[in-house]
Amino acid sequence: MLTLIGVLGYMFLEGYDLTQAVYMTIITVSTVGFGEVRALSPAGQWFTSFLIIASFGTFAYGLTLLTQVLISGELVADLKRRNLNRNISKIENHVILCGFGRNGRRALQKLVAYGQEVLVIENDPHIIEQYIKPLDVFYLEGDATDDEVLQAAGVDRARALVSTLSKDADNLFVVISARSINSNIRLISRASSESTERKLRAVGVDSVVMPEGVGGGHMASLVMNPDIVEFLEHLSVEGSSESNLEEIELSELVGESKSCSLYDLHIRQKTGCTIIGIKDPDGKYSINPDSDTVLKPKSRLFVLGDAPQIKALNELLAEINPQNPQQQA
Repeated sequence: MLTLIGVLGYMFLEGYDLTQAVYMTIITVSTVGFGEVRALSPAGQWFTSFLIIASFGTFAYGLTLLTQVLISGELVADLKRRNLNRNISKIENHVILCGFGRNGRRALQKLVAYGQEVLVIENDPHIIEQYIKPLDVFYLEGDATDDEVLQAAGVDRARALVSTLSKDADNLFVVISARSINSNIRLISRASSESTERKLRAVGVDSVVMPEGVGGGHMASLVMNPDIVEFLEHLSVEGSSESNLEEIELSELVGESKSCSLYDLHIRQKTGCTIIGIKDPDGKYSINPDSDTVLKPKSRLFVLGDAPQIKALNELLAEINPQNPQQQA
């Protein structure tokens, strides 16, 4: 704007042509000190003085704005945000966690302890600033019920989505949107009533959790079977305690279509882990199976072991099929 004013001013006051006016304006505004095109009239001198003062003022104003941006951290925050968005576009096979209330924080803690990559969607800036930013996790500020936000979170590449929003209607909307985008994603949702649970399962949610029901059942178990509950609390599915549970698919051990017996796998001999349960392709569970139990393709094995034994199991899986993930959550 200042350059345009200078060009028009020199053309009007001094009768310069366009080239001369542009040249004179540039050397004046930039204060480089080259000679004038020709001697200036008093009006031209006053106008030149105005341009010099205005150019210094503009420079000082720009420098002030830049300083404010640097001091406030807005520039650094913007660079971090751009870098975060680039990294989010590259992740896959991750878990999307919608909502970061008490349930969401506990879910994140468990997932991170297990080594799972997680992306959190939260629309409250205060929660993001206080609770999420200090953590080394991906996050998006936005409404999880918005399809564009889910797309930005990579729901089409995600392994699972956990919706812990406070409103049942929001959870229902999120899982419907996620299922429409990714038909293979595993969906877990919070619910506050049995009617909501039925609706969630009707739209294809794989697992529904009612925190109040789980909490009440746990308290009743502590009354009736405290020692059993204490024993179970010594087991972990997050890889952070002495005894851990691991879930693996049969195809990771023997291929996509081969059937075999538990004895044929020799998991106990090779890793020290113990198979405590099986889930067949039809969803039927078998607890403490016999060694001669025949396993069908797509069966899932539940394995118990300590940290070194689980590590040996993961190494066995990596050795057999290095292209597959070493473990399943």
